Amino acid sequence: MDLRRLLGIETPIVLGPFGGMSSVALTAAVSEAGGLGSFGLYGLGPDRIASVGAELRDRTARPFALNLWLPFQGPGERAPGDDFDRAEFDRAVAGLTDLFEEVGVAPPEWPVSPLPDFDVQLEAALAAGPAALSFVFGVPPAEVVEQAHRHGISVIGAATTVPEAVALEAGDVDAIVASGLEAAGHRPSFLADPEDSLVGGLALIPQVVDAVSLPVIAAGGIADRRGVAAAFALGADGVQVGSAFLATRQSAAPEVHRERIRSADAHDTVLTRAMSGRPARGLRNEAVRAIEEQGGRASFPLQNILTGVFRRRAAELGRPELLSLWMGQAAGLSRSDEALDVFAELAAGVPGDRA
Repeated sequence: MDLRRLLGIETPIVLGPFGGMSSVALTAAVSEAGGLGSFGLYGLGPDRIASVGAELRDRTARPFALNLWLPFQGPGERAPGDDFDRAEFDRAVAGLTDLFEEVGVAPPEWPVSPLPDFDVQLEAALAAGPAALSFVFGVPPAEVVEQAHRHGISVIGAATTVPEAVALEAGDVDAIVASGLEAAGHRPSFLADPEDSLVGGLALIPQVVDAVSLPVIAAGGIADRRGVAAAFALGADGVQVGSAFLATRQSAAPEVHRERIRSADAHDTVLTRAMSGRPARGLRNEAVRAIEEQGGRASFPLQNILTGVFRRRAAELGRPELLSLWMGQAAGLSRSDEALDVFAELAAGVPGDRA
């Protein structure tokens, strides 16, 4: 099925969902422009998910997507739902002491609250009535896909390799995001270690297109009309763009983060487990270097929860060296501070939609 008909959109441009940096303003702006705005629900409880859905409905009558992280146990991680380990907590806090002190905040106290239950999140997300639910870190269970379809909601999965795309198609999703290694943020690999699943978009997109019969959404390294045109030339049915939209004033990223996106060079980003415990692409800064050098970081999600304490304060102080500066390899191509200008630039590369 054509991606536009599947999602009810005019232009096949999807906003990348940002865990912790999504905003209603940006999501609604992309949807209102004719694309698919997306809002990341990572870490949000059911009440907040309900309010996000209501706020989006107030801002736009057009389709939008909500994104959930599937319960996933990566290498060295505890199974979802397991209690955190006190020894791991103490080790990690000790290793982060200098970073807490640098912004004048105290480390969190034991015990640490776990992430919200996935099933509770899912129930709230379904009730919010998005046009699509997108998932990362695996194939959504059959009952999850069935529930979404019963609600008239399309299901989008994310793949970093051809085998992952094939697995998603077998799981009855409706569309697949083919995420090249260039993409910002967490690598959503699930069949092999992310470090062993680093396929560039130029190679990944056409191979996924050839391997599945579903609409394929290209992600990674796309920030302007040239990237969009290239993705369609490789056979993609749409594009998902993160960094260029994250750099706009409508995003929830701190101003210093947005500035760093626009000034970054392609070779400035690294794939690191330092800030969250899972591999993610962003700018190497003081915090990343310090954590990588001292070792002993906690696994996901504990590491992400702990670093979030000093990251929140660093954002308030305008200290980019202590933030998770997620951005992709094409971040430096981001030119605009306005979401609608970014959308117009991207739309100019869609075949048949050229200005």
